[in-house]
Amino acid sequence: MALRNIVTEGDDVLRKRAREVTEINDRIREITEDMVQTMRAECGLGLAAPQVGILRRIIVVEVDGQLYQLINPEIVETRGEQYEEEGCLSVPGLVGRVRRPQYVRIKGSTPQGESVEYEGEDLLAVVFSHECDHLDGVLYTDKADNVRSAAEAEEETEE
Repeated sequence: MALRNIVTEGDDVLRKRAREVTEINDRIREITEDMVQTMRAECGLGLAAPQVGILRRIIVVEVDGQLYQLINPEIVETRGEQYEEEGCLSVPGLVGRVRRPQYVRIKGSTPQGESVEYEGEDLLAVVFSHECDHLDGVLYTDKADNVRSAAEAEEETEE
């Protein structure tokens, strides 16, 4: 296991569509575990493989103490809408408000090759949606309103 460097906005890898994982093997499991460790070290809620320079369809998400590791994730259902502030490890220091589904149903495979399906509401739905966007070369800033510095946003909250 190793911490990976986070790729930041401006790097072409963040704008490319990630390729499907065709075989879940030890290398894929190692990448996934490295992503979990990197996400935790950076205090993130989620991380997609392109954010560590790997063009594969892998995401890791940790919300409310629950860890999700998905290979070839696919959002199969959404409902409702929420409009919340987001940030991103690949766009450091900025935040913006993004419209996302209130509810998401997502399917994929675990690093052990087991097919899984999860449902998420509120914050979990946001994070699943945000990370899946990364797999298609989309950053939250492409969809966000009122993108500004995180410090400025914090000052607004304190007022």
